[in-house]
Amino acid sequence: MDSKFVGILRWGRRYIRIGFVLMVGVLAYIMLFSDNSVIDNYRYQMEIDKLRTEIKECTDSIVYYENLNRRLRTDPATMERIVREQYHMQRTNEDIYIVE
Repeated sequence: MDSKFVGILRWGRRYIRIGFVLMVGVLAYIMLFSDNSVIDNYRYQMEIDKLRTEIKECTDSIVYYENLNRRLRTDPATMERIVREQYHMQRTNEDIYIVE
């Protein structure tokens, strides 16, 4: 058992130098604890993906409302339909029954 430990120690002294250990230590610090760490980059990427999804949803709703606004300005039938559905307006001599 003792000779196995001595063999490992000799191998370590032969192949592992102080410069190599320092280089591994600096790389580990940069990757795990600095401002550009892998963990922070992952968090930032997740935040970017979430914000891109939110931008896409907002863009889709903007397109929907722009089309609705254009139709309301140009098509009187669409305006009448929207007003009747959302504001429960009626023509004269007309009864409306709201079923919910």
